[in-house]
Amino acid sequence: MKLVKPKYEKLLAAIGLTIETARQNAIRAINTELVKANWEIGRHIVEFEQQGKERAEYGSDLLTRLSRDLRLQFGKGFGRRNVLDMRRFYLAYEKWQAVPAKLSWTHIIALIGVSDNIARRFYEKQATHEKWSYRELERQIDASLFERLALSKDKKGVQQLSQKGHIASDATAVVKDPYVLDFLKIPVSHRMSEKGLEQKVIDNLQQFLLELGKGFTFVARQYKISLRNKHYALDLVFYHRILKCFVIIDLKIRTVNHGDIGQMNLYLNYFKTEENVTGDNEPIGIILSAEKDEVLVEYAMGGISNKIFVSKYQLHLPDKKQLQKKVKAIMGAK
Repeated sequence: MKLVKPKYEKLLAAIGLTIETARQNAIRAINTELVKANWEIGRHIVEFEQQGKERAEYGSDLLTRLSRDLRLQFGKGFGRRNVLDMRRFYLAYEKWQAVPAKLSWTHIIALIGVSDNIARRFYEKQATHEKWSYRELERQIDASLFERLALSKDKKGVQQLSQKGHIASDATAVVKDPYVLDFLKIPVSHRMSEKGLEQKVIDNLQQFLLELGKGFTFVARQYKISLRNKHYALDLVFYHRILKCFVIIDLKIRTVNHGDIGQMNLYLNYFKTEENVTGDNEPIGIILSAEKDEVLVEYAMGGISNKIFVSKYQLHLPDKKQLQKKVKAIMGAK
């Protein structure tokens, strides 16, 4: 039988989609069963403890014996550390209905390492909402994303952050301060040029997009614009899919001055007139700098209607304990 090529290709594509969907569904089903089994094992351990005085803490005789016997009967996957994680899993989520349904066991391990319940709920929501991989989740926990976002909110705002996650509803919600660029692996003492910093960002674009947050898509670097006989090159241009607007990022290795803010204002006016098309909202400008003078920024921004933000970047992970202390102070406020 002679086959019509376009029809055959359509058939092949349909079958391929069916196979891929089935495989993905099977993986999800296996993951759900694995997570449920590990939760049940944790429950059995805790209920056993409650009947006696044995505590299954790391290194205890109970964990050692359980680990050994489970490995003998069922093979790998039941090391002492793993069995302890199962117990910790149950203690963190004593109701199965509270377990985040779409996250893997590796995600769960990262989450149970977060001792604060409010912060853990935030990471659950965000990992699910933004489809973070395990490594992305681990990176955001290490970078204290929850604490950094929480510091700009009041007690009610922190609670909402925990319940709903961080939603990119407007420009203010999208922009962070500071941005943590530890993945660039630049020593603090290293003298870096702005061109060098830009190249480092491009070399680590996937991680930079993760730090920016959900919705950012990369457009260009050194984006050229011309006004009469003057030519400008914009460091980085992105488009935000949710806010439907361009985001221009200007990198500075020094303290921001009023001229930087004026230049960003020029860029945004140009984009509004020359680059925006029907459906695009007003562009956002972010000046990402090593330092900033809050008072100077306040005065320099006075009277500017464009959405300009000045944020600091830091090349090392923040002091988590210090940030947690500040968040606790917010939560303790009346």
